Amino acid sequence: MTEFSATHDLDPIAEHEPQSALRVISYGGGVQSTALLALAAEGVIDFPTFLFSNVGDDSENPGTLRYIREVTSPFAREHGISLEILEKVRRDGRTDTLWQVLHRPAARSIPIPVRMANGAPGRRNCTADFKIKVISKWLKAHGASADRPATVGIGISVDEIHRANRRRSEPNRRVSYPLLDLGLRREDCIQLIREAGLPIPPKSSCFFCPFHTVDEWRTQRKSEPELFSKSEELERFINSRRAALGRDDVYLTRYGAPLGTAIHNPAADDLGDGNCDSGWCMT
Repeated sequence: MTEFSATHDLDPIAEHEPQSALRVISYGGGVQSTALLALAAEGVIDFPTFLFSNVGDDSENPGTLRYIREVTSPFAREHGISLEILEKVRRDGRTDTLWQVLHRPAARSIPIPVRMANGAPGRRNCTADFKIKVISKWLKAHGASADRPATVGIGISVDEIHRANRRRSEPNRRVSYPLLDLGLRREDCIQLIREAGLPIPPKSSCFFCPFHTVDEWRTQRKSEPELFSKSEELERFINSRRAALGRDDVYLTRYGAPLGTAIHNPAADDLGDGNCDSGWCMT
């Protein structure tokens, strides 16, 4: 197995938590959080529960959904790990998906970080509403509280340490970064996944995420043209709604042009930073 050395001073909270407190991983279905699953299966880290908050079968990368259902769910069961697939459920019991929310005709705000004409990203609440709050609701239902906070592990590796921010913890949870504690980089995570006998997962994100890089958009257009067409449709729908409100167009890239045009721009070397800075997505 890959050798690594722990730096336990990065996570002093774990040393003082009640023994019976919840310990869960926010599982994104990507490389880093799948490496955490491999580490949990080996007993290297103590996280018996993994929580995947599905933003919608119509919104998530289909490759991620297949990977979770066909690869990591059976792997987790085999190793006695609970991998729970969560959804955003409204008070009336109906399930919300991000795609549905984005297509509500009466909505006045856009929950994803679309780009303004000058390339600046807009405000977003997709991660908060469809990841953080969904997991927080599950934690509360399973006994997490301010007196007995859960520890939530996030899959951020050393090469992405700028995405880590422990100050974002809520009263009923404490955020932990096991890969940072173990000094592991993305390439170490890939090796851990291979050693566990698992295929390398695709990058996890919504298929229409404005944080996609130009290479990711080009790959989608070439390999998954139906998803690219849906991304274009989404961009057009958002702008038709904004036009009705007297607002300027926004885009899924930073180039101030429709998606189908922007990715053919020879000067476009990057259409996004590829990172949701919270660490709750794209891990």
